[in-house]
Amino acid sequence: QVQLVESGGGLVQPGGSLRLSCAASGFIFSAYAMGWFRQAPGKEREFVAAISGSGLTTNDADSVKGRFTISRDNAKNTVYLQMNSLKPEDTAVYYCARGPSLTVVRSTPYDWGQGTQVTVSS
Repeated sequence: QVQLVESGGGLVQPGGSLRLSCAASGFIFSAYAMGWFRQAPGKEREFVAAISGSGLTTNDADSVKGRFTISRDNAKNTVYLQMNSLKPEDTAVYYCARGPSLTVVRSTPYDWGQGTQVTVSS
């Protein structure tokens, strides 16, 4: 059974940092691309970042370039999202997802986690 469990969300002031984690189980982790998405209140879920199974290739949304970094540890079956210089508009529920390729994980992921709330506010 595939499980994706996000953690690391919370309340942070503008300009602050958070690192989200997504622990995966139930599949061969290194064989799948992983992605992060977010959904703000009243808005549709949007792509944030993705990383290939090997970790050698990443994609980022323009809105987070230079501020967010996706990475993975295949030995720990975990994908991370390091978020720096956070802005109030980054407030959302953040979800991780998996797919067989970067293209698929960005568009039609196979599975989703339950999400973790990130709130950026002073």
